[in-house]
Amino acid sequence: MRKGKVGLAVLFGGIAAGLIAITIHHLSRGLPLGTDSAVYRAGGLALLHGEPLYDPLLALAPPDRAALPFTYPPFAALLFVLLAVVPPQIAWLFVAMGSVPALMAVVHRFAGSLPPVVLCLLPVLEPVWRLLSLGQINAVLMALVVTDVLPARRPRWGGVLVGLAAAVKLTPLIFVPHLFLTGRRADGVRALAVFCGASALGAVVLPRDSLRYWTSAVVDNHNAGSIDWVLDQSLHGLLARSGMPSIGWYAAGTALILAVAAVLVRDFHRRGDARAALLVSAGCALLISPLSWTHHWIWAVPLAACLAGRRAALAGVAAVFTGRTLTWVPEGAHRELTWNLPQALLGNAYVLAALAAGAVLGLRLSRRGRIPRRPDPGDQGNTPHLYGEGALPAR
Repeated sequence: MRKGKVGLAVLFGGIAAGLIAITIHHLSRGLPLGTDSAVYRAGGLALLHGEPLYDPLLALAPPDRAALPFTYPPFAALLFVLLAVVPPQIAWLFVAMGSVPALMAVVHRFAGSLPPVVLCLLPVLEPVWRLLSLGQINAVLMALVVTDVLPARRPRWGGVLVGLAAAVKLTPLIFVPHLFLTGRRADGVRALAVFCGASALGAVVLPRDSLRYWTSAVVDNHNAGSIDWVLDQSLHGLLARSGMPSIGWYAAGTALILAVAAVLVRDFHRRGDARAALLVSAGCALLISPLSWTHHWIWAVPLAACLAGRRAALAGVAAVFTGRTLTWVPEGAHRELTWNLPQALLGNAYVLAALAAGAVLGLRLSRRGRIPRRPDPGDQGNTPHLYGEGALPAR
């Protein structure tokens, strides 16, 4: 046990030293570092200077000012003020230093340990290195969700972390119905209350920005990137690249994915597999989101951790999420619209892999029928082994 702790400390120390060295190099030469963390910092500065959040951010350099909008709720800007008091390179360091332990915590929760094979795989997974290079907060938000949905013991304030994550970025709202589907109704209500309370705080501090966000900016992502760009690995992006950008196709596909995901979540919950149920909800969120950049697929990390003992499945995860297939196709300037069939298969790898996994799971479920729910006395719909050591199989 002591050896493991020493090894973990050495690992963290080495990673921290590397991140600090990168920061010093860029800071000393005045080089930019962290595209997304720079946007977070600019949002915090806009709040401090009384500038509109959803106009071009004046703290960004002119080429980025028009191309990189602030797309987060006003409550997020209240938190990003912490990044506004340091240079952009240091802001990136703070986000990166928070992301690494967040990823480790998620791996440990899904695998029950820190398997060396998974740790070695992490640096080559495209969502991981892209997230770290951009200074994205998705790993931290994922850790909040995982900690809340897969608690080590019976939660006293279940739902709070999910609500907080959703108040920072709307995508985690998908885990509120997940809580209801898995019988944690009180936690689902608590998550909604925290989300509404945090959003209300944002409205009190930033009334004009809140009005603009909730009435227009929340659906206006035209500056966030082209929908048909290869890095948008969502159902919406796949349809756009396939020449079917109609909202009707997207709505129909979204409804079908939601229905299948709900059935699968319920089934995994009845079978006592809380980890698989959570991964289904995460995959659903990534598929139906209007924009799912490749770094949003950071949920490949817990998937790899969950499959750590299955070499063939883990190799499949690596084959898809190293992102190599995305580099083998023409991209940018709407060249994705000219793809042939082999290029479409390669360029939509993340989406197609998730759709295929959902289809296989759905077919298996339809063939065998649902397994009756296990007896669940006195815990308001939670399976008894969701908490404590029974939450994870021994390895």
